[in-house]
Amino acid sequence: MKAFKRVLVLTLIVFVTYSCNKNPITGRKGLNLIPESQLVAMSLTSYSQFLNENPPVASNNSDAQMVKNTGARIATAVLQYMKQEGLSKKVKGYKWEFNLVNDDQANAWAMPGGKVVVYSGILKHTQDERGLAFVLGHEIAHAIARHGNERMSQMLLAQTGSLALDVAMVNKPAETRAMYQTAYGATTQLGVLLPFSREHESEADKMGLVFMAMAGYDPRGIGEFWSRMEAAHPNETPNFLRTHPTNEKRIKAINDYMPTALKYYKPRQ
Repeated sequence: MKAFKRVLVLTLIVFVTYSCNKNPITGRKGLNLIPESQLVAMSLTSYSQFLNENPPVASNNSDAQMVKNTGARIATAVLQYMKQEGLSKKVKGYKWEFNLVNDDQANAWAMPGGKVVVYSGILKHTQDERGLAFVLGHEIAHAIARHGNERMSQMLLAQTGSLALDVAMVNKPAETRAMYQTAYGATTQLGVLLPFSREHESEADKMGLVFMAMAGYDPRGIGEFWSRMEAAHPNETPNFLRTHPTNEKRIKAINDYMPTALKYYKPRQ
């Protein structure tokens, strides 16, 4: 019996060790217990369902075009960064798509596989393409760093007692789909999003700065975006702030990281 327990413990240690995902910029390891391929497949279903219920703004709209153009530049920067770091496999098979939906919420999210949605309500806070570039870089960073996988793993274990996503989909399909949407922010319901941890947010901020800089957007002063978000909602908390807690320490951390981000900055010609 003791020998069996030792084998079990060693097996768990090996399983946990090989289930850790390393952040491509910060180096932090996070526990990803769900195969990313399963989450990417699930994202396609959730993404299509979301757009059926929330038709995207027409491509000939100027704001929608800005979202697509800025998104394409950020995606190119992400692929470039991952390639130079020898991490191209992490984004292999990504089919990037950027859509604007007409919704007053100040929100945006990105799913595994490169599916990104921006809500029109956040554009008054980003103010311009540069601010939008940071938001897109930040949200894509969550997907690239597998933050959603971490949250999904935690919720799956807590709510179903299992780490088998396919089993959960068979036994509790509705609950599992809702869990996925909560993990990745793909919902229009206020107050249902599970906040990212401070570590996740710090990582996404840093990665977002690097990605926007590589895409040719000057990252200096971008911390003002968070200040505008807070100032614009003194008596309420929009979705984007519920899942992205802001404070002076966060803005300071962004400014402290700026010298590193600027090393990647090459102004667009």
